[in-house]
Amino acid sequence: MKQVNVYTDGACSGNPGPGGWGAILEYKGTRKELSGGEAQTTNNRMEMTAVLRALEALKEPCRVVLCSDSKYVIDALSKGWAKKWRANGWKRGDKKPALNPDLWEQLLNACERHEIEYQWIKGHAGHPENERCDELAVEQAARFR
Repeated sequence: MKQVNVYTDGACSGNPGPGGWGAILEYKGTRKELSGGEAQTTNNRMEMTAVLRALEALKEPCRVVLCSDSKYVIDALSKGWAKKWRANGWKRGDKKPALNPDLWEQLLNACERHEIEYQWIKGHAGHPENERCDELAVEQAARFR
């Protein structure tokens, strides 16, 4: 299996409001940047979309090191929360509805194709790839203001 490093970030101007996402995929010295946005969204949806679009861009199953500054995304995937929400009809442990079930469903399906190591990184702390993903996300969000 190919080893791919994936870096992602999402941004939102207002929450909800115009949002953007950015992702960087690295494989054997080759780097690909992806980005997009929406006119009306939330920061968490953009964080999730960044991961989803990055995983969808992989043409075959890969070993992925996924780096994100979103505890929401990293914890929900690495700790199995999202799988439990799905198994419980998109309800959390406290019986309240899980937010963003449409994206979680797509994200869980995308994750199943790959072997993923999840790494949380502190945002806005000088990590070069995270900073670049943030730039991409903010640029995309600005297109919808």
